[in-house]
Amino acid sequence: MKNTCILLADDHAVVRTGIRKIIEEIPDVKVIFEAENGPQVFSALEKEPIECLITDVTMPDFEPISAIRQIHARFPKMKILIVSAYDDDIYVQGLLNAGVNGYHLKDQPLNDLKLALERVLAGERWLSSPLINKLVRKNEKDGTATPLTARQRDMLRLLRDGKDNQSIAQEMGLSVKTIENNLTRLYRQLNVQSRLEAVKHVMQQPQLLGLPGQQVAVTPDSADFKEFCKISVMVVDDNNRYRGHLLKMIGKACPQATIYEAENIQTAIHIVNRLALDLVFIDVVLGNENGIQCARRIKAVSPASRIVLISAYPDREFHRLGLESGAVAFLDKKDLDLPAIRQVIDDVL
Repeated sequence: MKNTCILLADDHAVVRTGIRKIIEEIPDVKVIFEAENGPQVFSALEKEPIECLITDVTMPDFEPISAIRQIHARFPKMKILIVSAYDDDIYVQGLLNAGVNGYHLKDQPLNDLKLALERVLAGERWLSSPLINKLVRKNEKDGTATPLTARQRDMLRLLRDGKDNQSIAQEMGLSVKTIENNLTRLYRQLNVQSRLEAVKHVMQQPQLLGLPGQQVAVTPDSADFKEFCKISVMVVDDNNRYRGHLLKMIGKACPQATIYEAENIQTAIHIVNRLALDLVFIDVVLGNENGIQCARRIKAVSPASRIVLISAYPDREFHRLGLESGAVAFLDKKDLDLPAIRQVIDDVL
């Protein structure tokens, strides 16, 4: 019988030795490659067919969520089992969304690791029991947590952009004292103690800045179009006014969408590295940056994301370069009305 071929990746040789010993107790399962960093993982995957990748999440030159997305897109039939000491919610939920088949904690009994691999190879999902309990508690907590208001999200964005209280007050048309009071309440709600902690918190959890479609829309549209569609959408545009206009149209077209926004490439890539996005609208001109380059970088991190390039100055060369970058469409901004957005979302769904 043909062996099931395993790639084992961990940057500690002694850990690999222990895991390998357990793995090869399973009949017809064999570790044919070992890797201790990201480049070695990708190199081994290209050498010969691998049925299962067993990997840690913290190795040199290996950004776990974006790397797993790339691997899952390139080898969709291959099983992926995470074996890690980290039980951080960002890693666990992000990696599950990125396509892993199992997540096993290193502090669990070795026999459980053997069971985890057997379950994953059989086509089942695996989570170590402490992770299941933790995620259940977190979901229960999240279900009762007070959602952020539009004003709080605006303040978080401005904090993330490095604005001081005076600048935030000017941009939001409020007094400095009001901003100080609102920030105090926001810190308490986020369970952080300072501006720095709040910025770190939102950088780790960009989903906090997501806008429910029904909330961002000016008026709810009739529910005859994808009433219950649930997709994640991001708009990348440096023009605040137009970005807000597009967010509202997306909210009307798909009230159940979760919508994110970015005004530059850095923010967009940060979001894509942590969240699985279904659809991204990108302006070709992002101030001094290149929207086509932004599209290339997003596709490299998240190949499954559908990208639509938009421009107020469309021409053939932009169109050609845009499609070469991986975009599925190139639209003139003046043609990007509600029916057009509905059609784009319909195509994605």
